Amino acid sequence: MYRILVAEDEARIAAFVEKGLRSNGFVPTIATDAHQAISLALSGEFDLLILDLGLPGKDGLEVLAELRGQGERLPIIILSARDDLHDKVAGFEGGADDYVTKPFRFEELLLRIKARLRGNGAGGAEPEVMELQSGEIVLDLRTRRAKIGNLWIDLPSREFILAETFFRHPGQVMSREVLLDRVWGYDYDPGSNIVDVYVGYLRKKLGSDLFETVRGVGYRLKS
Repeated sequence: MYRILVAEDEARIAAFVEKGLRSNGFVPTIATDAHQAISLALSGEFDLLILDLGLPGKDGLEVLAELRGQGERLPIIILSARDDLHDKVAGFEGGADDYVTKPFRFEELLLRIKARLRGNGAGGAEPEVMELQSGEIVLDLRTRRAKIGNLWIDLPSREFILAETFFRHPGQVMSREVLLDRVWGYDYDPGSNIVDVYVGYLRKKLGSDLFETVRGVGYRLKS
């Protein structure tokens, strides 16, 4: 399993990223300041670093420069609220492999992580799952479509991410809060009924009996 170092001092975002990484099979470690991030990144124990630029103790760009200056080739994805072109240019020129701006969706960050790990050859030949299946329904993760028998069904982005979340946890009760967190990001409204609305969309397209309502909690994909 890939080990991911997350250098992030904002507790809510760190917890959001950590939970998302664990649910996707990664082993995350959180560093909450610059000096801890540098020490851990140089330990040789990690396959990738997610780096916030606003860390206590030292600016993230300085962290990046120190790591690259010491010859550390660990893939680094900057995750920052700084969306100015100057900061992005500085990040890439300093040796970052990618740059994701906040606010962000975990799905986007996950795709960037997978791309960097594939490109770096980290962790050996760990196969990437291309399809998820429940009964006769298949989710194609490459085309982002669903298939029932010989029928292909196009799903908008959020619907597909929601379906993928269920298919990765068959039979597991998924609370509305968890689904909001994973599909709509850390900056969500906990009082929203958007999960119920989107589950309704999936029921119409994939089957009304596929998603079981767990009263007072959330939903479960029937396995």
